[in-house]
Amino acid sequence: MRILVLGGGWFLGPAIVAGALGRGWEVTTFTRGRSGNPLPGASAVHGDRERIADLARLAANGPWDAVIDTSASSLGPRDVLAGARALEPVVGRYVYLSTVAVYEGWPTEPLSVDSPVWEATTDAALDPERLSHGGSGVNPDYGRRKAGTERAVTETFGLARTSLLRPGVLLGPGEYVGRLPWWLRRAAQGGRILAPGDPGRGVQAVDIRDVAAFALDQVERAGQQVHNLAAPIGRETMGGLLRACVEVTGGEGELVWVADEVLLGHGLREWTELPLWWSHPGVSVIDSSSAVAAGFASRPLAETVADTWSWLSQGNVPVPHRRWDKHGIDPAKEQMVLASVL
Repeated sequence: MRILVLGGGWFLGPAIVAGALGRGWEVTTFTRGRSGNPLPGASAVHGDRERIADLARLAANGPWDAVIDTSASSLGPRDVLAGARALEPVVGRYVYLSTVAVYEGWPTEPLSVDSPVWEATTDAALDPERLSHGGSGVNPDYGRRKAGTERAVTETFGLARTSLLRPGVLLGPGEYVGRLPWWLRRAAQGGRILAPGDPGRGVQAVDIRDVAAFALDQVERAGQQVHNLAAPIGRETMGGLLRACVEVTGGEGELVWVADEVLLGHGLREWTELPLWWSHPGVSVIDSSSAVAAGFASRPLAETVADTWSWLSQGNVPVPHRRWDKHGIDPAKEQMVLASVL
C-alpha cells in the first residue's frame, strides 16, 4: 500500500505515519517543513498547500492508493478544492479528517451522521477574521468553512472514493492545542482546583492513536464512508477526566466543582478558559455507532491522560501553536472564583 499524508509533522500526522509504517506501507508526507520532525522511513515532500506550483510538484511524486488529509484546519474550501483537483488523477481514495462542527446542530443538539450539515460553497477563501470563537466557544463560520472543505473533497473524488471522518475532541501525547496539558499541569500544582460544572457531564474526547488507526483502516475500505469519531455516549465524564489528571500527577489537588451559572456569571469563556468545559446540551451526545460498526475503538480516557502525562514528564515539548495561549484561566481569576463559593 502506498499512501500520502497531508500534514505529517505533528500530533495526528505522526501517529498516522507511524501506524502506516508499522503496517509495512510506503508513506509520503507533504508539509511545509517548518515544525515537527519527519519520522524515519517516510519520504518527505515540502511545500505549501496554498501554492498551485507546490501541489503540482507533489502530484508528480504519485501515484498513491490513498491520501489522508490531516492538515486542512487552517485552509479555506478553495484551497482544499485546488489540492483535491491536483491529486485526483494520482490518488485512489481521499480520507479526510473533518470535524463534528460541520453539523448545524453542534453543539446544542444530539448528533448522528444523518444530522443536517451546514450549507457551504467550495469557492470560499479562508477569512482569518472569522476564525475566532466568542465567549460561548461556538463559531458557526468555522463549521460552514469545514463543511465547504468536505464538499470540495467529495465533489472532486466522488462519494465512492471518499471517507469523511468527523472527530469531536482529539487528545493524546503530542497535543499542541493545550487542553489536556493545561489540566495536567494545573493538577500537578495541587491546591484547590476550579472544576467546571457537573462532574457527571459526559466527555467524548478520543485518543489520536485510535483515530489514526481508524483512518488507516479507511484506506482499504470501498464506497462512501462517513463517520463520527467520539467515545461512547455516557462512558466518560468530566469528573473522571479531572480525577485522572489529579491521580497521575501525584494526587495532591482538590477538585472544587462550581456550577455553570456561577462560572458564566463571572464571565468565564467556555471551552478555553477552563479547557473542555462547555455548558451546551449537545456537546457530549455524539452518536459514533457507525464508526464502531466499522471497527473504531476508543481507549479509556484515563489511559490517554496517563500517557500524555508520561509524554510531558519525559521532557517532550508540543509543537508551538497559537492556540496554546488561549487555554487556561489566570491563577488570580481562578482564586477569585473559588473564593466566591466558599
